Amino acid sequence: MRRYREYHPNIMVVGDLMLDHYLWGSSDRISPEAPVPVIDINDESEVLGGAGNVINNLKALGANVMVASAIGSDENGRRLMAMLKSLYINTDALINENGRKTTRKSRVIASHQQVVRFDSESRQEITQEVADKILSSVKRNIFMIDIVLLSDYGKGVLSEYLTQNIIDLAKKHNKKILIDPKGRDYSKYRGATLVTPNRKEASEATGIDIVDDESLKRAGFWLKNELDLDMAMITLSEEGMAIFSDDIYKIDTVAKEVYDVTGAGDTVLSALGFVLSIGGDIKEAARVANAAAAVVVGKIGSATATWDEIIEYENTLHESTTELRIRKRDSLAKTVERLKSEGKKIVFTNGCFDILHIGHVKYLEIAKSFGDVLIVGVNSDNSVRRLKGESRPVNTEYDRAYILASLDAVDFVTIFDEDTPYDLISLLKPHILVKGGDYRGKEVVGSDLVDEVRLVDFVDGKSTTKIIEKIKG
Repeated sequence: MRRYREYHPNIMVVGDLMLDHYLWGSSDRISPEAPVPVIDINDESEVLGGAGNVINNLKALGANVMVASAIGSDENGRRLMAMLKSLYINTDALINENGRKTTRKSRVIASHQQVVRFDSESRQEITQEVADKILSSVKRNIFMIDIVLLSDYGKGVLSEYLTQNIIDLAKKHNKKILIDPKGRDYSKYRGATLVTPNRKEASEATGIDIVDDESLKRAGFWLKNELDLDMAMITLSEEGMAIFSDDIYKIDTVAKEVYDVTGAGDTVLSALGFVLSIGGDIKEAARVANAAAAVVVGKIGSATATWDEIIEYENTLHESTTELRIRKRDSLAKTVERLKSEGKKIVFTNGCFDILHIGHVKYLEIAKSFGDVLIVGVNSDNSVRRLKGESRPVNTEYDRAYILASLDAVDFVTIFDEDTPYDLISLLKPHILVKGGDYRGKEVVGSDLVDEVRLVDFVDGKSTTKIIEKIKG
């Protein structure tokens, strides 16, 4: 999979663009005016949504993207255009339609849960005049395009007229065309390479209630044959996905922790399009798309997956939960950067942790309570010998790291070879640094690199040195 990072295909995205607006906050009280929570907003963000999320996903994978769509001549449309320009998206086929309201979806998120959503949008089909303008621009650029992706959110851009003309144009130039569909009537997608509905959408489009493998097979081949597709795919949430070509092929899900499925279909479409555009086959494309979807459902809001994240995720599938918590510093730094972007507070502490005892465990439990993610830096064997003498450590660095990583309070462990963790702290830049109570009145290494230093008292009479003395005695 690492080889995909070297490719930069030219991909066209046609569909409904929108703005995803997020209000982030917390709630600890109910309104006296009505039985609803009061949300204290502490942050606000706005990202590309709808077909724009497909664009974000493709850019995260390294593709060059051209967009074809219609938006309104309003403030939301101007902000959307500016966001596309900042991503260096080719907008030659982005048309302003008079009277159209650019879609904006605002979501209120509290404690990682969506509380409410309110929309501002138009849903009427674009006029044939606007569709012809889009088609004219697409025709001028089709020679530079490797694949075409249609992202239908039912907001009126992908009218039957525009959809069928783009499918015909793509086929004429031997370009694959992939579609994330919407609605019950899929006739406008006739002749495409592939459609990717989920189970519910496929049931509605085919009139077949998908309840087992037999009904799944009937629905999948109905889509392929009735719509004259090269292939059909039905995504099955926690059960993975099924591909219908000459035969049926199923891929099991790889997601381990699901926070939000928003935009997972966009990620699947993007990853499929990327791999197929550079000559990969459908099975390989589906495997990559499945892994990419597993990455994004572990994030909050419409999200993207980079090749590094996909590769890292696939690697963890072959490790135990404890093993995957032990990270090399460069890998950990990328994870920490992502966690920070999701609003997580990072706590760091370090030590030899030679013979783990109750004092260590209580210390780490308190340290974790100061934030969301606790990272423990462990001195390497060479580092311990320099600090404590040739008779130490008793346990090897990997043994010590593994035992620490198995604790509920610990999220990640990394080993450092220096005498102090200063370089490691400088790389990770945690919010909080935790040290033992014996550092009161002393300089704490790395205190200049963090927002806050917390000191935690040790449990009286509990130490590795005393345990070793007791064994010797």
